[in-house]
Amino acid sequence: MTMTLDDIQQRESRHVLQTYKRQPVAFVRGVGSRLYDVDDREYLDFITGIGVTSLGHAHPGLTAVIADQAATLLHTSNLYYHPYQAEAAALLAQLSGLSRTFFCNSGAEAVEACLKFARRYWFTQGATQRIGFVALEKAFSGRTMGALSVTHSESYREPFGPLIGPVTFVDPAAPGDLAAAVTDTTAAIIAEPILGEGGVRPLSPEFAAAINAACERTGALYIADEVQSGLGRTGHPFYAPTLGLRPDLISVGKALGGGVPIGAALVSERVAKMVSPGDHGSTYGGNLLGTRAAAFVLGQLQNGLLDHVKTVGMHFERRLRTLALRHPSIVEVRGAGLMRGLQIKTDAGQVVDLARERGLLVNRTDDRVIRLLPALNVDAADIDRAVDILDDVLTAAGPETAS
Repeated sequence: MTMTLDDIQQRESRHVLQTYKRQPVAFVRGVGSRLYDVDDREYLDFITGIGVTSLGHAHPGLTAVIADQAATLLHTSNLYYHPYQAEAAALLAQLSGLSRTFFCNSGAEAVEACLKFARRYWFTQGATQRIGFVALEKAFSGRTMGALSVTHSESYREPFGPLIGPVTFVDPAAPGDLAAAVTDTTAAIIAEPILGEGGVRPLSPEFAAAINAACERTGALYIADEVQSGLGRTGHPFYAPTLGLRPDLISVGKALGGGVPIGAALVSERVAKMVSPGDHGSTYGGNLLGTRAAAFVLGQLQNGLLDHVKTVGMHFERRLRTLALRHPSIVEVRGAGLMRGLQIKTDAGQVVDLARERGLLVNRTDDRVIRLLPALNVDAADIDRAVDILDDVLTAAGPETAS
């Protein structure tokens, strides 16, 4: 039975909890960087499920792996061994330099795991007072209770308090404030190397240096929240090391399974030594389907995809900077690789809507930022097409956008 957009909207309104403000479009299939709605209209996808479909839609190799595993064995639980956890974990260790992996189901769960392991690290050593966290203003780490506790926006936090604490938030534009915030009661600093929901804002070298200094002075751990910036998104396996940061733990999710739900907490050996059997667990975490998909995606990163992201990422930046010269409504072009944000002078919602009407999918973050997260295997021609559409949209938006 073919359903219309109105049919789908009506059914959702009756049966789905209304926690999302959806855009008026329903997708039914995709190929590469293209999505097709219920009316078979084509869209160029430059948000990829918020950075999830890292190899685009219906990638032949990933599709074959998923189909084969679904026809073989999906789940046995963590009561038993299977081949693919170790395979995916070994690839993550090669890319990150952190030797251990805990598999879960999402980026938020990965953050939860990192927070728990940080506290466990100190508890094992008898430093039971070291329970606090230092996080960043504009940070977004997820909506579960622990991840929400280190997410800055009061609109997200207030309805669900009291949350896990103590948590101190520091302005990433004020590296001098970090030293006072990190004390001998701090378990860990958690910081996205590029704040994603916070406006695609890379940490400054000065703030990165302040994180290193605070960790060296107090022994606090550093958790790199790379759920959005990691796994090749910037042209690097992870972005934190490019800033000179030395994570003890890294949270990953989104791109890891290419669309199959999976997350992971990457853990240094010194932290792993303080964790014991039973300290954490997950029924679905590390299942055969998820870890086999992850191993395929990670293999692609190691077999030329990172180099591709660097090449097309530079082309993307050049095109966006040229676009900014044409449109005074663009205040700044930010980001790295294929993680880009355009700061504009007014609410970005109008641009998002106009772009969708012209067949380009982007989204708004931090109110005045247009976020672009194309597939990691996007080609230069699609980048050119996307930027051309944005050019048309910003021209059509006219003085209101530039006001």
